[in-house]
Amino acid sequence: MVVRTQNSESKIKEFFEFCKENEVEFVDFRFSDIKGTWNHIAYSFGALTHGMFKEGIPFDASCFKGWQSIEHSDMILTPDLVRYFIDPFSADVSVVVFCDVYDVYKNQPYEKCPRSIAKKALQHLKDSGLGDVAYFGAESEFFIFDSIKIKDASNSQYYEVDSEEGEWNRDKSFENGVNFGHRPGKQGGYMPVPPTDTMMDIRTEIVKVLNQVGLETFVVHHEVAQAQGEVGVKFGDLVEAADNVQKLKYVVKMVAHLNGKTATFMPKPLYGDNGSGMHTHVSVWKNNENLFSGETYKGLSGLALHFLGGVLRHARGLAAFTNASTNSYKRLIPGYEAPSILTYSANNRSASVRIPYGISKNSARFEFRFPDSSSNPYLAFAAILMAGMDGVKNKMDPGEAMDINLFKLTLDEIREKGIKQMPHTLRRSLEEMLADKQYLKEGQVFSEEFIQAYQSLKFNAEVFPWESKPHPFEFITTYSC
Repeated sequence: MVVRTQNSESKIKEFFEFCKENEVEFVDFRFSDIKGTWNHIAYSFGALTHGMFKEGIPFDASCFKGWQSIEHSDMILTPDLVRYFIDPFSADVSVVVFCDVYDVYKNQPYEKCPRSIAKKALQHLKDSGLGDVAYFGAESEFFIFDSIKIKDASNSQYYEVDSEEGEWNRDKSFENGVNFGHRPGKQGGYMPVPPTDTMMDIRTEIVKVLNQVGLETFVVHHEVAQAQGEVGVKFGDLVEAADNVQKLKYVVKMVAHLNGKTATFMPKPLYGDNGSGMHTHVSVWKNNENLFSGETYKGLSGLALHFLGGVLRHARGLAAFTNASTNSYKRLIPGYEAPSILTYSANNRSASVRIPYGISKNSARFEFRFPDSSSNPYLAFAAILMAGMDGVKNKMDPGEAMDINLFKLTLDEIREKGIKQMPHTLRRSLEEMLADKQYLKEGQVFSEEFIQAYQSLKFNAEVFPWESKPHPFEFITTYSC
């Protein structure tokens, strides 16, 4: 399957006219690496040629972990003129253009380019005849702290985050010796008004900037944890939705930075409080009809339940992409609205998959509650789609819905009912993925070369260091042994 970005002459002409009308000085070409980090290279507008939008922009791919070795380092950035926006944070007028990576050695889209993989997943959906488009909508949660300190040395390991909202600051004297005392406390931050909610103005600024860069927002509020917020943006097709996650993370971090604070999408930065997820809403459409709408469970179709069956069947390996950090698994524990039990239910936030309240024919969808923003959105969304398609193809049964508080189940009850759980570590999710990867390779969406590069990067950059480093808590439990 070859899915290469092709910019027509009319699109290129339209882009140059847009730049002239907006007096653009720089064009910022951005692309995502395997981890999901957004990278960029900028050109002055006067240096641009039409050929750059046809033939691409060369760069050194050996500088990015998991990509090329230095003797085969040349790759090409292919600008995608479907989506671009004026950077609201640049001192000079700069337009941001999304790019894919092209392999000059194989003369095809790069197998390890996450955005190209996302495009291949959408194309595979069309080629299969199952649907025309898969819509995704992400609810991204995040923390905004006043400061963070980190030390990672051979004799010392620690971090410290701080927030005026933190319950640990109840006895602290702030400016002029004043402490106003209004704090949400642990798990007490869901939707309070100011002054308890200290971040309202920052969140509304985030929403305004998101609207400037083309993201339609529909909800913004303080989340359950201290210093935690959420902004919901409108759904889009798989690639657009992943692009929107990258935009949102950039905007949230920059608005926080310019307000003298620091934002993180890390899943679990605070012990004893809720973590941050990326609840992901999904539906599949064909001929402008929502294929998930039907007359089975809670207004869903049989096809939708088979799609769900595929996601639940593959979820333990799927987690390698949807919960892509060692920190992810500190969030997936009972009691913090982060479901680890692989089942589904209507309205029930203790289930790993929720059918939202009051769905209509057009809004029938699933909310997958286990993903988080440490994932690469292109890979996470593509893997979810591939798992669901495998479920439809093989008519996988998701089992019976469980409309109970799953957080109250004991381990014995979970085992007795035969319910699967999410993995407890990144290592385990990677091992599960390697043992269950065939569905990812259908339609050549995820190549074996990419899967091996991904698992190698995750093991070497995250799993092995995390397993080998002494942890401060171990000194409490073990130092006096």
